[in-house]
Amino acid sequence: MAQQQKPPEDLMNYEALAQDALRGVVKAALKVAAAPGGIPGDHHFYITFRTKAPGVSGPPDLLGKYPDEMTIVMQHQYWDLAPGETFFSVTLKFGGSPKRLSVPYAAVTRFFDPHVQFGLQFEPPPVDVEPAGMDAPAGPEADSDGPDEPPEPDAPKVVSLDQFRKK
Repeated sequence: MAQQQKPPEDLMNYEALAQDALRGVVKAALKVAAAPGGIPGDHHFYITFRTKAPGVSGPPDLLGKYPDEMTIVMQHQYWDLAPGETFFSVTLKFGGSPKRLSVPYAAVTRFFDPHVQFGLQFEPPPVDVEPAGMDAPAGPEADSDGPDEPPEPDAPKVVSLDQFRKK
């Protein structure tokens, strides 16, 4: 019987490089949204992130309501969007009150623009606390004129790195 060879070790860490490159798409989209005139046309973003990922900051009462993941919607009502090199900050309304959030790009797990059915899904970053489960409901959405429910992660044009992984 032939002995199976172990697959070669990826010393380049291509998976992490690809995820970083795709997070650059999120950063670029947020830079467009931060420019004068805001998000163009009917584009708008659903951004889901791990609330306990390193570097995430916001009001403790808000983040405490969503111990695993939170989804924000950026459409008409967002202020002071500041996309930096490693994180973005934005003010959104929750329950009628403005709240400031800062989110590292590494904490983002999903990005979706329903106007053109474009989405990206990322491996979740490590968190400080053991996650309760990936099926937790998404967090609140900022007050907007968009749909009430975020789209399914497997909507058309979603790019998931799972399809490139060795099984």
